Amino acid sequence: MISGFFMMIYLGPVMLILVVMSIQIKCFQEIIDIGYRVYHSYELPWFRTLSWYFLICVNYFFYGETLAEYFGALVQREEPLQFLVRYHRFISFALYLAGFCMFVLSLVKKHYRLQFYMFAWTHVTLLIVVTQSHLVIQNLFEGMIWFLVPVSIVICNDIMAYLFGFFFGRTPLIKLSPKKTWEGFIGGFFGTLVFGFILAYLLAQFQYFVCPVEYNSETNRFTAECEPSDIFVMHEYTLPFAVQNIIQWKTVNLYPYQIHSVALSTFGSLIGPFGGFFASGFKRAFKIKDFADTIPGHGGIMDRFDCQYLMATFTHVYIASFIRGPNPSKVLQQLLVLQPEQQLSIFNTLRERLRDRGMLPPAATEAI
Repeated sequence: MISGFFMMIYLGPVMLILVVMSIQIKCFQEIIDIGYRVYHSYELPWFRTLSWYFLICVNYFFYGETLAEYFGALVQREEPLQFLVRYHRFISFALYLAGFCMFVLSLVKKHYRLQFYMFAWTHVTLLIVVTQSHLVIQNLFEGMIWFLVPVSIVICNDIMAYLFGFFFGRTPLIKLSPKKTWEGFIGGFFGTLVFGFILAYLLAQFQYFVCPVEYNSETNRFTAECEPSDIFVMHEYTLPFAVQNIIQWKTVNLYPYQIHSVALSTFGSLIGPFGGFFASGFKRAFKIKDFADTIPGHGGIMDRFDCQYLMATFTHVYIASFIRGPNPSKVLQQLLVLQPEQQLSIFNTLRERLRDRGMLPPAATEAI
């Protein structure tokens, strides 16, 4: 599995996106199958068909949004794509509405309550699995480092918590997972902090990992080439006076991303495990040991990714709140979609603003 993970990284973002989509579909199947096994004796009409139909609708919506946001140059070249992007949300709503009407038409008098249970089951599964899978891909487009570090943090915390719990565990942590201990939980926290800090230092040195993933219309390929942003440039920090007295250093050189990795590691080791506890409670509620038996000895795919989805959501919120700024390439893509007269109006407005701020000399302005 580890060698396969490194191979996917080597093959690049397209392979990682395909893997995320495959995992999403498998996790959805595992959760839907649990509901089907529990209620299959009632012979609910269209339950599985509608569940998969709603999965297709939601994926169409999310990946259509991604196409419009990150593939503007490609959309400009293909007229059918322009139509689909322009009316994307209306088409998505129409598709969902068709499924909604099919559900209403499938209602059977003796199974009303149960059918609404399963309708809610499908939609909660879509929220947990599909929505958060989409956030994983959004993180990936911000730069592979925002995908690799959070994923690795969750894996490391799982390993560290197990090792510390195995050798030092004495005090039970939570009833939902009797084998979890406070010693493992605390040891996993400190081990993950160190791991995340070192991994952030190693990956921040390479453009391949830190640059946003963008589609190059000239080569028809994804690229990760850029001038690294400020958080991936080495800075000198002055240490607090108390720390200076202990280690005899006044300053230290760090990538700002290493400081952000502390926040990611803290969440992944203190809050991330609650995704696993949630999954444990879910399985106990339905008296099952694992979501499936896809991976021999490890259960289903969902058993391995219960914490990853929660971590991906936090990473996306963290990027949106503390990292992401205006993206010139996205602004340019949006401008290219506009009508020529709209583009000219924006050009004239921008020219006047630059002239007022003294950034564009009058002579240059007149020449333009």
